[in-house]
Amino acid sequence: MLDQLKRMAVLATVVDQGSFVAAAKRLKTTTSAVSQQVRALERDMGVTLLHRSTRKLSLTPAGARFHAGCAAMLAAAQGAQAQLLQLRDAPEGELRIACPVGFARQLGPALAPLLAAHPGLSLHLEVEDGFTDLVAQRIDLAIRFGRLPDSSWVAQRIGAQALSLFAAPAYLARHGVPANVSDLTRHDWLALRPGTDSVHTLHLQQGQEAPQTLRISPRASSNNQLSLQQLCEAGLGLAMLGHDDVREASLAGRLLPLMPGLQLPPLPIYALTPQRDAQPAKVRYAIQALQQHLASA
Repeated sequence: MLDQLKRMAVLATVVDQGSFVAAAKRLKTTTSAVSQQVRALERDMGVTLLHRSTRKLSLTPAGARFHAGCAAMLAAAQGAQAQLLQLRDAPEGELRIACPVGFARQLGPALAPLLAAHPGLSLHLEVEDGFTDLVAQRIDLAIRFGRLPDSSWVAQRIGAQALSLFAAPAYLARHGVPANVSDLTRHDWLALRPGTDSVHTLHLQQGQEAPQTLRISPRASSNNQLSLQQLCEAGLGLAMLGHDDVREASLAGRLLPLMPGLQLPPLPIYALTPQRDAQPAKVRYAIQALQQHLASA
């Protein structure tokens, strides 16, 4: 059947170009190959499709009817290809993004210029902190933080979130203010934990001191950044949080930054896509917009 469809396309091209020679140039093949394809089509169909002469070609009555279907098939295939190329080269259609709750507020500023520049592009946002079935949700692009579980999806690092150590005044009143890395081992910790690890290993450095490794067992954890912040504000322990996320709580005095010279490892931000190559334009443009937004934040 595939060979037959190819021969039908060759016939439509011959008629459109007016000769075997011109059709061969269009199809980037030889004249004899084109002639053989048409003859094979006539043999398989059991009917003559073209009258051949030294001066010109003309369709037989049966060939004229058959050619109309061949031309329509070729036009449909070319139209489908053009639509696909448009999707590849220009961001159009619905862009479906999944992201954590805490990051959702950044998507508006990051993607607003892209949506404004391309009226044919629309956005659907799935806000969730769990690792849902991205394929079932028809997700084009998923934003994830920190260590990623094994997956067939391709991860591309697009930025990182700087972290600082925070605690509530009530917690510090009960447990004291840590002054160095050694002090941190005596405190309760809160952790952002998308996985199931019960022990976290942190590589910390304070000022010009040598880096130190700290292993902690969180007193409480959550897969949601906002919930982690709320646990910290409730005075349950120390937490590594992003400055932008806790700006309001910090200004209001509900959270206090600790050990300003402490260097914490940043939290990497990844864009997950179903495949690395041949990504549609809407995905490529969205990743670029997110990278630019995070770099300027």
